[in-house]
Amino acid sequence: MANIKDVAKMAGVSVTTVSRVLNDYPYVSAEKAEAVRKAMEECNYQRNINAVHLSKGKTFLVGVVVPFSNHPYFGLLIDGIANAALTHNYKLVLIQTNYEEEKEIEALTMLKNKQIDALIICSRICDWKAIKDFTQYGPIVLCEDAREKEVSCTFVDHYKSFSIALDYLHKKGHSRIGYCIGRKSGTNSKQRHSAYVNFLKENSLSFHSDFIFSGCFNFEDGVKVVTEFVQMKERPTALLVTSDQVAAGILTCCKEQGIFIPEDLAIMGFDNQPISKVMHITTLEIPLVEVGRKLFHQAMDGERVTHEEIPVKLIERETV
Repeated sequence: MANIKDVAKMAGVSVTTVSRVLNDYPYVSAEKAEAVRKAMEECNYQRNINAVHLSKGKTFLVGVVVPFSNHPYFGLLIDGIANAALTHNYKLVLIQTNYEEEKEIEALTMLKNKQIDALIICSRICDWKAIKDFTQYGPIVLCEDAREKEVSCTFVDHYKSFSIALDYLHKKGHSRIGYCIGRKSGTNSKQRHSAYVNFLKENSLSFHSDFIFSGCFNFEDGVKVVTEFVQMKERPTALLVTSDQVAAGILTCCKEQGIFIPEDLAIMGFDNQPISKVMHITTLEIPLVEVGRKLFHQAMDGERVTHEEIPVKLIERETV
């Protein structure tokens, strides 16, 4: 395979002149530039992009960590990140972890090894200490409330948003409120649970551990929730569901079971994904595509640590 020296020899110019032509630098005569292009064509010269990136100190790649690539929540985040990356001539390296710590460490190690220029973690499994050890190697951006950390983040205050939703359901006459969550261990989940416990205390309401349904990520998990719900002696009258996908699964299964919504059970979702619009689910809107764009811009602005809170918006429909 021909290299830059071969091209220079064929064109009768210096290696520096070939480099200038390749990088569209000025001060190269039209005659020499044409000779270089002709030589490149004749010897089928292909640029070594890795070498180009190495010389510039950039890979023009951004790593994006997601637990699942097929979940609409993360799909919308990726959409926002990808659109912003496209306008800045960056490409994405998608790392799916399935919430396995070693996969997340592999992504962090890519940053350390300069295989990517920055890393966006949409939902993490590693503890903060593991993340902190890698911040010296390049920008790391989190999609969670990290205001007390030395990394940039774009986040929703899930304590505040959960409190808004709980107060809304309470004002609608519900005192037995449960909630559905993905992971119990995540930072966002802990904020939500804290809001839930404080809401119950402030309103002198009883805590029922069986009103909390975990492991709820997809539409199919809604079936699991309803299966448990119908077997309960004392049931919640309202469910706050942290995913519109799960809320849609609950709604569909309730109709099949003859459970009337919202008379027998009120359902409130999160995110305002397209499925919530189709199925008329009351939800809290999170502009996930816009969140993705902001995450990318923070990754590019690696010199500054910034924290940006995204407000939520109550969307009232037919399930409460």
